[in-house]
Amino acid sequence: MNRANKYISEMKNRSVTVIGLGRSGAAISRLANYLGSKVFISDDTSSQSVKENLESLESLGVQGEIDGHSNKIFHTDLIVISPGVAADSPVVLEAQKRGIKVIGEIEFAGLFTNSSIIGVTGSNGKSTTVHALVKMCQSEEINGVLAGNVGFPFSDKVLEELQNPACTEEIGDPKLVYVLEISSFQMEFIENFHPYISIFLNISPDHLDRHKTFDNYLTAKLRLAENQTEQDYIIFNADDQILADALKKHKAKKITFSPKYSDKSIYSINNSNVINKEYAKLTNLENIGLPGRHNLYNLLAAASGAHCLGISDARITDVMHSFKGIPHRLESIAKINGIEYINDSKATNIDAVKVAIESFEKPIILILGGLAKGNDFAELLQFKNRIKCIVAYGNAKDIIHEELYSTFDVSKIKLLQGAIKLSYQKAESGEIVLLSPGCASFDQFKNFEDRGIKFAQWVMELGK
Repeated sequence: MNRANKYISEMKNRSVTVIGLGRSGAAISRLANYLGSKVFISDDTSSQSVKENLESLESLGVQGEIDGHSNKIFHTDLIVISPGVAADSPVVLEAQKRGIKVIGEIEFAGLFTNSSIIGVTGSNGKSTTVHALVKMCQSEEINGVLAGNVGFPFSDKVLEELQNPACTEEIGDPKLVYVLEISSFQMEFIENFHPYISIFLNISPDHLDRHKTFDNYLTAKLRLAENQTEQDYIIFNADDQILADALKKHKAKKITFSPKYSDKSIYSINNSNVINKEYAKLTNLENIGLPGRHNLYNLLAAASGAHCLGISDARITDVMHSFKGIPHRLESIAKINGIEYINDSKATNIDAVKVAIESFEKPIILILGGLAKGNDFAELLQFKNRIKCIVAYGNAKDIIHEELYSTFDVSKIKLLQGAIKLSYQKAESGEIVLLSPGCASFDQFKNFEDRGIKFAQWVMELGK
């Protein structure tokens, strides 16, 4: 019996409690229910989406509760938590006190597939990299499937694999490769999760409101490679010294990526050309569809991962030419009265904001705000010659004002819609209004996608 089938057989009639009724929690419940487990799901909120998810699961025979956790959650063999549930939450601490095993969604889903996994993590660039990589991983031999922290829970994709007629009992779907975007939250509760390829893009302070210290955050990120062996690959940014130091003694095969040539890299840049290890030219930088130095790193990382799976340079080059990026990341929404409006809602930390600012030469009216995550807004003081003014909104508006008003013209306003209207009044032809919040979205929106969609909608209503 192979590894996945062993775990599948063990789930029959096992009691499983799922904590969190968002996308991930609902996906865990569907997978566990399909495997024959007795599933109970619990959420301490009662939003409309939570109610709808519970109703959908109840139609499958799953039991659950919302608006608070009862002691029913502890009448179980296993607790699986959604990424939004912190390691130090009362529910987790009580479960551990009672000796109940607690794992995360990525760990849970990974138990039930034998397919290869590529895990991509980093403080910035994850979504761009996984979207490019999954496009590269499309050939007659390989079917790349995108999942993880990109709105497609890994559990749902594993369930689809198990239900697929191409999935055989012994080996699963032989063409399938999972390309997973992995957050630090998803690595807090793993035991067996084992990617064939792990990709580390960069590391800088983020989510310190949850992890408390940078060392804790780094440790969570590094757990992606925890179970890798000499047969596996670690791909990392050669220009990130923290990553280089942290990974140098790992036993997996190590590959670096950087524009600078290295004998440990597969691709690099020479005279504005992307070249491989044999110095053969793939393309010129002018032909790459996604501008920006930060995106060059992302594409080199994706190309390195694809190469390790046997994807041809020709296919990699095609994607470098055709890939134009993802929604909510430096996305041009409209040009109104000579003013360009840019949706960078996915920028939820300060390093992402810095990358966004560096992407433009024109004066910027910067919209910052949302739910603060413990980041240092003072890091933006270096951009006093690029930023015309700042409009701060939401939960973080007072913190932003306090840290930046001495250098910038900073306005405070409660709602994002009001921030857009105020930016419209402040901007002049030839300037850019940039939504790059540097914060989480949950004070006013369901997620960063919802924030980006609303931003685009409200921008299009300007001047009407």
